[in-house]
Order: sequence, then structure tokens, then C-alpha cells
Amino acid sequence: MPIATINPATNETLKNFSDLTSSEIDSKIDLSRRTFLSYRNTTFDERGARLLKVADLLERRKDELARTIVLEMGKPLQSAVDEVVKCASACRFYATEAKSLLARRKIETRATESYVIHQPLGPILAIMPWNFPFWQAFRAIAPALMAGNTMLLKHASNVPQSALAIESVILEAGFAKGVLQTLLVNSKQVSRIIESEHVKGVTLTGSEKAGSEVAALASKLIKPCVLELGGSDPFVVMPSADLKKAVEMAIRSRTISNGQSCIAAKRFIVHVRIAEEFTRLFADGMKALVIGDPLKPETQIGPLATTSILEELEGQVTRTLQQGAKLVTGGKRAKPAGLNGNFYEPTVITNIDRKSPLHEEEVFGPVAAVFVVKDFEEAMTVANDTRFGLGSSIWTQDPTEQNRAIQELEAGQVFVNAIVASDPHLPFGGIKNSGFGRELGTPGIVAFVNQKTVWIQ
Repeated sequence: MPIATINPATNETLKNFSDLTSSEIDSKIDLSRRTFLSYRNTTFDERGARLLKVADLLERRKDELARTIVLEMGKPLQSAVDEVVKCASACRFYATEAKSLLARRKIETRATESYVIHQPLGPILAIMPWNFPFWQAFRAIAPALMAGNTMLLKHASNVPQSALAIESVILEAGFAKGVLQTLLVNSKQVSRIIESEHVKGVTLTGSEKAGSEVAALASKLIKPCVLELGGSDPFVVMPSADLKKAVEMAIRSRTISNGQSCIAAKRFIVHVRIAEEFTRLFADGMKALVIGDPLKPETQIGPLATTSILEELEGQVTRTLQQGAKLVTGGKRAKPAGLNGNFYEPTVITNIDRKSPLHEEEVFGPVAAVFVVKDFEEAMTVANDTRFGLGSSIWTQDPTEQNRAIQELEAGQVFVNAIVASDPHLPFGGIKNSGFGRELGTPGIVAFVNQKTVWIQ
């Protein structure tokens, strides 16, 4: 895939970039290594002051940076602004909390003194996706830099200007040149970077295939790895739920980033007593969403990021309908006036065979699959009948159902009467084919440190 900014609303190529050569990659890795030798000795206060400046810069430049996001991957402008602002919140959290999160932990043993200290590992490679080009990167960058590591950012090939803008903000905030470097490289060059003796760990957000390949190589080289992969999140609605609120949040969750989010609700599992009304309200709400130019404030649904994503989504819908599913609304490409981009209508489908793509695969686009169940037990069975385990949500006012769902849903996070979202304070990640390890919270900052035990007799 070429490294280029291609406006997904028009399919116009705005700017092309050249891949780094092997020698350029080696030079950047070496700079990261040399910078780490001094950067690891900076204090939490020094790192925190710079990261707080990053937060200020992100908020000050949010409109400019959001426009870059929109032109590269197509999400609505306000959503992009919100994403940049959220990055500032993560920077502030780690800038102020890192010292306590990584403080020396005294542990009583038979030693005269015993404790655990946390030390950075070195250059960390971050392989990041395009769907949240700033947030996905900063939730890895902020804890890694506060822990004293340096970072190499290999971003998705369709968001190079976002990647370069991130590096620009880091440098403008006063971090040394080698603390964070963007590597404009294609996927074929990634293994060579991981294999460098100077790269000490890898964090990846992306597809199952990419995660499997990176994990295999990192494991072979005995390097720590964090993976946040795909999701097919269940959204369970029981009879006691606030139906109006559940429908409103179902629409919001399914259309986050134009439906291109790992933690977007994708499978809507609804009790038979309320299924007809839920589906009608849900379909009406999806159909009413405004599709168009993502730079216009009234637009609620922009284009999919690439033509290949659009074609894959079309294929998933077609195959699911061929297997007997019922189309309630949508189901085809959208053509907003004056735009020749990757638009797809918000879509609701029911009567879905559990061996069809909309049940078995991750669906990246504004397409919702509705499943009707007879009781709570069947709801849990359908919810867990997936190889993914990233997020999940349940909508019910029944405390027993809430507690059972918390225990029984097979996912890295369970949200009760709320949609799945990431928060800097809380661990984020999945189980099963959704990956391993955790970002954010305390796990996010200890993922790439040496938790060194000290015993003094």
C-alpha cells in the first residue's frame, strides 16, 4: 500500500510520501537508542512538564489537527476534534500520575529491605491504525514516554500527515529529537525494525493478521508485546432497559468513526419482548443520519477510509443477505451530491445466520446486525459466540442481570447501561482473538518497564 494522503470523501490523492530506505531506518533506530541513554535519566517532573505542554499544544491546535485527520481517514470533523482533545486528557493523566504509578513499592519479606523499582526498557515500536490516528498513538506514547522509554511510530500508510503532525507536537513541546520519531515505512519493513537489537518492545493496534505476525516475531525474539486487535462487540438489550436511551446509544456506538471502531457495538442482541420496537426505532434512527462531506458540521456519517474497506463491507453484507438475512434499511453505497468517495448507507440487518459474516467477522462500517433472543441465557450464549473478546455492553435495570453479565460476558471490558469507551484511568484491551496485554491505566505504563526486584540483606 503506498504511503499517501487520499481524501476518502473524493478519492483524490492529496500528497504522496516515499518510504524510508534501510539506511534511514537504521539511522532513526540508532538515534532512538542514543537518545534513550540520556532520556532515561530525566526525572518524572521533567518528562511531565513536557507532556503537559503536549496537552496544551493539542488543545491549541485541535482544529488544524482535526482537519488533517478528516482529510486522511474521513471521520466527521467534530469527532476528530474530540479525538485530539481526548489525547490531551491522556497526556495530562500520565504527566501527573506516572510518578505515583511507578513509585518504588516496598514489600515486607524476611530481607532487611525489599522493594520493586520500575525502569524503562529502551526504544519501543508502536504500530498504529488509521481509525483513531491520534488517540491510538497517544494512548501508547504518553505512558511510554513518561516511563522513560523512547518510541518509534510506524503509523498506517493512509495517515502519514497525522503521523508527522504527532512528531511535530512532541518536538514543539520540548522533547529531544530522538524521543519520538515517525517512521514512514510500509508493512514489509516492519519485521526488520522489530528484529533490531535496539528495539526492546512492540505495541500494536490493528487486525488479527497483523497482530498474529507481530506477536510471532516478537515472541521468537523474546520481546514484550501488547496487542489490541479486532472486536465484534455485543450490545445486549433486556426488557427492563430504558429503550429510548438504549436505541440512542446503539446508533452512536455503531457509527463511531463511521462505524470503523474496534469497540463499536456490532452485534445487537435483543430480548424478543422488545425486539420489534427496538429494531424499528434503531432502523429509523440509522436511516435519519446525515451522510456527506465530513468537513461540514451537519454531517454525521462520512466516508469509509479506503475503497478496499468499502468493498470488503459490501461483500460481507451481500454474503449475509444471500444466507437468508433480512435487510431492514440501507445495504448499499451512498452517493452524496458532488462527492465520489467511499460512502455506505447506515444499515440494519436481522434474521442473521450465525455462520454468516455479520456474526462471525469484524465488520468495519455502519452496518448493524440484530439478533433476537428468548431470554438472558440465550443472550449470553449469542454474545459469547465469537472469536473476539474486546468490549461488551448490556442494557438492563435488573441488578441480577447486571451482575451476571459482568461475570459471564467474555470480554476485556463490560459496560452496563453505557457504550464501550476507553478512558486513560482504566485498563483497555481484550481476550481471545482481540489480543493480549493492556493499554491505559496502570497496566499501560508498566507494559514496557523492567519491574526490578531489589533484596537487601
